Parts: sequence; C-alpha cells; structure tokens
Amino acid sequence: MKPEIGITDKHLQKSINLLSVTLADEMMLYIKTRKFHWNVTGENFMELHLLFKAQYQELEESIDEIAERIGKLGGQSIGTMSEFVALSRLKESPDKYPNKNGMLKELLEDHEAVIVHLREDIVESAEKNADLGTADFLTGLLEQHETTAWALRRYLS
Repeated sequence: MKPEIGITDKHLQKSINLLSVTLADEMMLYIKTRKFHWNVTGENFMELHLLFKAQYQELEESIDEIAERIGKLGGQSIGTMSEFVALSRLKESPDKYPNKNGMLKELLEDHEAVIVHLREDIVESAEKNADLGTADFLTGLLEQHETTAWALRRYLS
C-alpha cells in the first residue's frame, strides 16, 4: 500500500533511491570495519579490536534503521552483496590487509567520504524531494559519522 504522507510518488522514489545508496555505503563500511576487527594485530590490539567492534555494531544499527526508513516510504530494501557493491560510493579493498594505522586511515577516509555525501543527500532530501523526515534522519546519521571520524582522527594524531 502506497504511503500518503504528502510527498509525491516521484519524490518518494528519489528518497528511496538515495536511501538505498546510503544503505550500500553503510554496508560497505560495516564489512570493512568487521574485516579490520578480525585482522588487527600488534600493540594496542585489544583496544582497536574493541573499537572496531563498537563501530561495526553502531553501523549494524544504522543499517537496520535505513532499511526500515526505506520501508516507511513504501520501498523495498536491497539486500545482496552485488547490490551493495553496485550502489556504494565507497570502494572495496580486496586482498589488502593494512597495518593498524592503515586500517584507521582507511576507515577515517571512508567515514569522511560518507559525511560529504550525506551533506549533499540532506540538501537533496529537504530541498528537492520535500522529504524533511529523510533529511532529519540523514542528519542524525551524519552526526554519528562525524563522531566516529573524530575518534579515528584522534588515533592518527
């Protein structure tokens, strides 16, 4: 049943598409963070192992909330690795196992890229799609990524 929430069908579909890309970005970041959680070694192993765990658990919650937001707008969430890879604005790094500083740097770069994209997506949601709910939702997500990026940046300072 189509939601009657004051947003045109065209704008609803644009919001769903935008959220699907955001979902793909979050999944890509989730997978990278898990990979680094599994493979971190050396000094500060346990601290970084637990840091990455906390970060992937936060991403896991965000992923679920994004998928639910898509459903609230009348869409269906993507759910295969091929869909995530095709839509994500982030890139995989197969067969690469950086050292702990390389892991922190790569995650920081990805979180910062997500922040930049979310800023654009918030403007599009509010101004072009007249979807203030999605704009507000994305603003909360942006703030989470800013906090994570800040923490990662502190490790690299």
